[in-house]
Amino acid sequence: MKVLLFLPREYKNLLLLGMRLISALDTAEERKAAIDKGLAMLKDGTITPPEWTSFGKTLGIFKIGKS
Repeated sequence: MKVLLFLPREYKNLLLLGMRLISALDTAEERKAAIDKGLAMLKDGTITPPEWTSFGKTLGIFKIGKS
């Protein structure tokens, strides 16, 4: 992504982090759900532990009930 070359390092790193977080998700729907959930969590400026846990499940970090 050549556009990254023109971004300040801080924004480039934030974009790379976001891309990395959703890269393990299989479908466009899963990626959209993760992005939507992440943005919704940030609306009030704070993220609670239950929100982090829910976000982790959305990202597939916690595979509860799956072997």
